Amino acid sequence: MYPGIADRMQKEITAWLPPPSRSRSSLPQKKERKYSVFFGGSILASLSTFQQMWISFF
Repeated sequence: MYPGIADRMQKEITAWLPPPSRSRSSLPQKKERKYSVFFGGSILASLSTFQQMWISFF
């Protein structure tokens, strides 16, 4: 990734969170980021409402 982006994202995300949540926010480590998209897609696909989000050509 880009140098310093993890620190910047952490700072900006923490600023958006309400005060009780700020101490619990964290970004995944480099090793975990490799699979983050897969994990997110897997969670999304497992939702009961996922089929309603489908877009098809037909």
